[in-house]
Amino acid sequence: MPRFPRKHLDTTFFHIMSQGINRSYIFDNPVDIKYYIKNMYKLKDQYKIRIIAYCIMNNHTHMLLECHSIENLSKYMHSLNTRYGQYFNKRYNRLGYVFRDRYKSEGIYTKEQLNNCIHYIYNNPVKAGICERPEQYKFSNYRKISTSYNGKYVFIDIEEDKDVLCKDLIKDFLDDNMLNLKDLKNDNKDKLNELLIILKEKHKISFRTISKHIAINREKLRRLYNQQ
Repeated sequence: MPRFPRKHLDTTFFHIMSQGINRSYIFDNPVDIKYYIKNMYKLKDQYKIRIIAYCIMNNHTHMLLECHSIENLSKYMHSLNTRYGQYFNKRYNRLGYVFRDRYKSEGIYTKEQLNNCIHYIYNNPVKAGICERPEQYKFSNYRKISTSYNGKYVFIDIEEDKDVLCKDLIKDFLDDNMLNLKDLKNDNKDKLNELLIILKEKHKISFRTISKHIAINREKLRRLYNQQ
């Protein structure tokens, strides 16, 4: 576990940076990046982490996380990077460390720092010359920055992230309940309603995205959800 400065106890917001060993490209393949993002979301509830902003570059990551326990934050990052390191070594038939040292953590203490951190994270690919605007970069959760409210940034998860999350949540739900998709659609209205509550209320996933993955008309899903 990394040693945190004492003042970190005064905040719940952290800018986390992880870098590839020897600054090597460890996220050079979109499949690898999506695997990392998938596990970011898969592990967050276990460690009570809120993912506010992230950007995955070729050889490093930036994440803005909210967490009320430094111990949980450490365990989350250790689990996430260890899981990715094992995956990366197996996929590319290599041995050794994947990430350089421990991840770095920077506490965020004011709204101005919070806004600046978000802006910095999303503009990483712009500064690197990969794209002209933050919204053009696929591997962040940036969608829109608005300064219409006293200079405060507004940011929303991009639909691609919700799409990946929705697919994984449905699969996990079916596995946990020993169901297949056909049974869920045709014979198990109660379980379908339970799944809708999880997807809509806990993860704010749109009916359009849910409809895509379970092949039920989104208006029908909307009616089922509203009847609860």
